[in-house]
Amino acid sequence: MSTEFTHQDRKSGIRNTVIVLVCIVLVLLGLFVNRVLQPRILSTKEMVNNGAIMFSTPREISPFELIDKNGQPFGKPQLLGKWTFVFFGFTHCPDICPITLSLFNSLASSLEDSEFFDSTAFLFVTLDPARDDAATIKKYIEHFNPEFNGIGGDFITTHRFARELNVAFQKVVTDVESGDYSVDHSGNVVLINPQGHYHGFYKPPLDQNKMALTYKSLRMQHK
Repeated sequence: MSTEFTHQDRKSGIRNTVIVLVCIVLVLLGLFVNRVLQPRILSTKEMVNNGAIMFSTPREISPFELIDKNGQPFGKPQLLGKWTFVFFGFTHCPDICPITLSLFNSLASSLEDSEFFDSTAFLFVTLDPARDDAATIKKYIEHFNPEFNGIGGDFITTHRFARELNVAFQKVVTDVESGDYSVDHSGNVVLINPQGHYHGFYKPPLDQNKMALTYKSLRMQHK
């Protein structure tokens, strides 16, 4: 009877030990997977190699007031509280603008399951206020994503805002007789931080995966 008890007790002990070891392995595996899946903080060199130029000291932006896609005033107060990706373009743009806004949509989708999604915004600024009123901007921007905002308005204000964010552009007449024109402009994507400061920019060629990688790294650094 004693021998049988000892044998059963030994089997039970082995089983319990195996269960404990399996639990430990599962916990360690979970920690490893979680660490692998967590975005890591990239070095400055790694950020630059992935197209992200971030300033060591973010730059102040002067007060401005434009009009958003819903006809409401939009200025520095509307930039506070979120990280904002900003792209300057125009609704008649045949290539770089729709490509970049499609990239914005893909980038937004890639952030949906992250902790950074709700504190990220995307903004389109028209460089052609003569043709792009609020209704035109709204229809254009919401074709890519209804949550994106777009702004325009006074040309002088737009020009000053663009210049502060190092966005160069110029009007180019394409047909003298009809007066038709296009707008040559920078392909940079500007990043504004929650304090409303110019934090840095992404230089072309833009890549959604690289932008997501560097942005998550930046957000981890500024938690």
